Amino acid sequence: MAGNSFGNIFKLTTFGESHGEAIGGIIDGCPAGLKLDLEFIQSELSKRKPGQSRITTQRKEDDKVEFLSGVFEGITTGTPIGFTIKNTNQKSEDYDHIKDKFRPSHADYTYETKYGVRDYRGGGRSSARETACRVVGGAIAKQILNHYEINVDAYVSQVGELKVIKHYSELDLTTTYNNSVRCPDENLTEMMFNYIDKVRKAGDTIGGIISCVITGTPIGLGEPVFDRLEADLAKAMLSINATKGFEIGSGFNGITHKGSEHNDEFYINNKNVETRTNNSGGVQGGISNGEDIFFNVAFKPVATIMQKQNTVNNKLEEVEIAGKGRHDPCVLPRATVIVESMTAMVIVDHILRNRTAKL
Repeated sequence: MAGNSFGNIFKLTTFGESHGEAIGGIIDGCPAGLKLDLEFIQSELSKRKPGQSRITTQRKEDDKVEFLSGVFEGITTGTPIGFTIKNTNQKSEDYDHIKDKFRPSHADYTYETKYGVRDYRGGGRSSARETACRVVGGAIAKQILNHYEINVDAYVSQVGELKVIKHYSELDLTTTYNNSVRCPDENLTEMMFNYIDKVRKAGDTIGGIISCVITGTPIGLGEPVFDRLEADLAKAMLSINATKGFEIGSGFNGITHKGSEHNDEFYINNKNVETRTNNSGGVQGGISNGEDIFFNVAFKPVATIMQKQNTVNNKLEEVEIAGKGRHDPCVLPRATVIVESMTAMVIVDHILRNRTAKL
């Protein structure tokens, strides 16, 4: 299997399966001389870990990260950073009933067809458990971004039909992780929580949107033609489990505007070139223009539902299937920090393309 690495200079390679001994990764290209805040890394993992509330999977994992290389006396050495996260609460028997069946909208059928074998325990490599490794990479990337005063803030902006109407500038994004839904709009958090819980009790799932804002980005990040900044962000987001859509700036709503309405006019502010509007989402010609970068990521409903569905087995027989075990009714609360992590790694990667390899 190829495709287990992400990034150009700041590169993360992950390994492991949902019900294996451990998951882990190697981070290559991290500059030397970065003092790692290990408590911060662990706190980022805690935002993603299972079992946080009744609207997330009840699998209990501490997600304790252990660093094996690339760090000496708390300082990065510039060599590959190796780390592992042990799996401690697997219940593989929960998946015995689907070892010969293909779950609708899962990777079961495509994996078995492509490779001729699959790990049915929690989806194996296709499980979102792998994303814990991305959070480790993102937590280190965020610490690099601190040196450049760049912030990445993601939040749940829509669950089903429940949608945040306010512009991100009207929200206090520092409150996002104060609630289990990860929504900074206090008028919607309880409604969203109750809706997800209602869906969970019905044995169903629901999707939504996570929005992300990057502030403090310098002008000049992005490598046209094929490594445009928004293209790398799109790839990063669409590599996350359950994602089905990406839009930056005005996104799909921009098609309703005329050019005269949509263009971001330039003006001078204290000898700095700025734009009066930001329909471009902070990226023009594939290069950051210094304005806030903002985008939306659409997540589908979690594929495992506790209701009977029709499917087929590996003998090509039509059968019934129903989910069992511990699963998220909505991926959004735990995916918010994953969106931030992938974003941080993209921005760091492009900063390092523009800078030397030492902080």
